Amino acid sequence: MQRRSFLALLAASPALAQLLVACGDDTPGTTQPNSTQPNSTQPGGTLPAAGGRASLRSDTARATDGADPAPAAAAVNAFAADLYDLLLEQQPDANLVFSPASIALALAMTSAGAKGTTLDEMNAVLHATDPATFHRAMNGLAALLDGLDQQQDNAAEGGTGVSEVKLNIANSLWGQSGLSFEQAFLDLLAAEYGAGLETVDYTADPEAARGAINEWVAEATEERIPQLLAPGSITADSRLTLVNAIYLKANWLDTFSEEMTADEPFTTAAGAEVTAAMMHRTDDMAYAEGAGWQAVELPYVFGTLSFTAVLADDATGPAIEEVQGAIGARRVDLGLPRFDIETSTSLADTLAQLGMATAFSGAADFSGMTAAERLVIGDVIHQANITTDEIGTEAAAATAVVMDVTSAPMPTEPVVLTFDRPFTFWLRERSTGAVLFMGRVADPSQTRS
Repeated sequence: MQRRSFLALLAASPALAQLLVACGDDTPGTTQPNSTQPNSTQPGGTLPAAGGRASLRSDTARATDGADPAPAAAAVNAFAADLYDLLLEQQPDANLVFSPASIALALAMTSAGAKGTTLDEMNAVLHATDPATFHRAMNGLAALLDGLDQQQDNAAEGGTGVSEVKLNIANSLWGQSGLSFEQAFLDLLAAEYGAGLETVDYTADPEAARGAINEWVAEATEERIPQLLAPGSITADSRLTLVNAIYLKANWLDTFSEEMTADEPFTTAAGAEVTAAMMHRTDDMAYAEGAGWQAVELPYVFGTLSFTAVLADDATGPAIEEVQGAIGARRVDLGLPRFDIETSTSLADTLAQLGMATAFSGAADFSGMTAAERLVIGDVIHQANITTDEIGTEAAAATAVVMDVTSAPMPTEPVVLTFDRPFTFWLRERSTGAVLFMGRVADPSQTRS
């Protein structure tokens, strides 16, 4: 008898303004089959016609009661710090970028079908201190992020170009056709995550299922992640895949002049000296410093997102809360390298190390999803990339940063802050401080392919 596995997949890439669902519509009680042939409905599932797939979703409407996003933001940030330490430990000399928000959303959806020790461990890893309200808080955070898209034609104010913040989140679930899923599980996904479930046939054609998921991710991330799932990652044993994708594009509030960018030395984490395209700007900025570290926070247009970078004597550096607590106004002569980095990794061992090992073992209890087969998490695959230049940032995984500027007297001489060695960054939503992207630039001369 085959071991039935549950595969949770997380994509940190573009799509964070609308909680897109796999069926492409938030209207309760509707399905939109992707096959042109008729589909036959079976109890607990929708069976697609040969060569096609169909959508299955609850009649429950998305909850819009204005849930407080603060507990979810705090949970995401605590989870981010835990995960960063382990990922940095695994590859201390490599560039790193990941989306704590994307991973947390996908795992939260997965936890909706967990029970017993499996659920307790997942809640602990996700820092869900109040499990009874956790999903509602995640809904509130997603709704907040959902409303951040803005665009402005600068010509109206005598300027040039377009100022833009685009932040999109997409959730989708991909289940085995004909498999009966628990109604309470489907109801919660619809109510708190706006998500339905796509049915595919892993058993008959796992490669077709993999191709369909990759196509959805590529579209959700505006092609920045064209192939999340490598050949062989989806098998005939797969029964359910949960996917979250994030896309971010934002212009700096104050751009860097390309004429000021120059090739300068950068000492990598491995100790080698490489050449980096160093952007320069001298201005009044949000600046912080402490024992062995300096940091600067740069806002994006419209003030809803910010990017914080910290240059520290040790690899881990200060916590984001320490940086934010020390932020003040200061004139800064800033040098920041352009970078274009990507991380693709399996998080299964890392998450087990953090404390949710049961979910990956034969003792896993995901009976809240389906009682028809015993499911376990087969893998958690995460991919993220981020590009930062003189204009702003584009990412397929994001980290939000908060900037608090004080009104203290400002020294006349600028402090010199040049990021010419490895540094940590956070990209955050400013009102909650929720980390959308986090990472470390160890070598800006190494770019994603």
